[in-house]
Amino acid sequence: MRLADLLRLLLLAAIWGASFLFMRIVAPVLGSMPTAFFRASLGTLGLLAILLIMRVQWDFRGKLKHCLVLGVINAGLPSAMYCLAALVLPAGYSAIFNATTPMMGVLIGMLFFAEALTLSKAAGVALGLFGVAVLTRTGPVEVDQQLLLGAAACLIATTCYGFAGFLTRRWIGQQGGLDNRLTAFSSLCGASLFLLPLFAGSLIVQPPASWGGLQEWLSLAGLGFICTAFAYVLYFRLLTDIGPIKASTTTFLIPPFGVLWGALLLDEPLSWAYLYGGILIAIALWLVVRPSTAMKTPGIPVEKPARLERHP
Repeated sequence: MRLADLLRLLLLAAIWGASFLFMRIVAPVLGSMPTAFFRASLGTLGLLAILLIMRVQWDFRGKLKHCLVLGVINAGLPSAMYCLAALVLPAGYSAIFNATTPMMGVLIGMLFFAEALTLSKAAGVALGLFGVAVLTRTGPVEVDQQLLLGAAACLIATTCYGFAGFLTRRWIGQQGGLDNRLTAFSSLCGASLFLLPLFAGSLIVQPPASWGGLQEWLSLAGLGFICTAFAYVLYFRLLTDIGPIKASTTTFLIPPFGVLWGALLLDEPLSWAYLYGGILIAIALWLVVRPSTAMKTPGIPVEKPARLERHP
């Protein structure tokens, strides 16, 4: 890997790690649904501007509807879940839970898409779930109903990412595929449309007590324009330059940045549980993504490689 590619990889992980920081700043003030909606809509506008500057050809090859649906699964619902989690969880917690995405992909592939299960991946899933349990039971936040609900919201988000990976391969990757930049833009459009009625409903049921100040809106701008629009462009550049396998290593790098930003900028408490749980999840991820031989199970086809990494 070239030095420039490594620097871009670290920059991407730092940006996506910061997304949990921004959500933690904005969501308690504006509410979870307004935060999720503004993130998706600002990301859509930012990516639209980038695509216009890059003069991308607007050819969706008849896959626009599929892209919009994928946007709900891959961006809309996960964004809503992470914003709900940001009401009660430290940024570092959410960042570490996000790293369970590949493990969710393994389980979903086995249960719903007839993907082969390997011994390495089975061990990785079990170890990863144990790491999540260590983090939630011994971390700096008291274990209560709110923490468990926040953790469940994060895991729902990673489950959505797991489904989206396989659905993208089935709906978008076939018959010549589609420009990744168009997929990203149309997905954010779908996410914005999905979140719009939730946003409107939240304003009717429980409007924000305050619309925040400069800090909250700068954080929203960073969340939408930098952590969403710019990060997509950076990620697609990495996909082209180093391929999906190496690009997926951002999964390992996001949690340290999420914990670091939370501790430095929000004074979130640190705990050895971050280290213990993080190491367990990192080992689990390595077991999941490393090449291995599939267990021979009657009626289950040999596994095809799939990109399981997903951003926040």
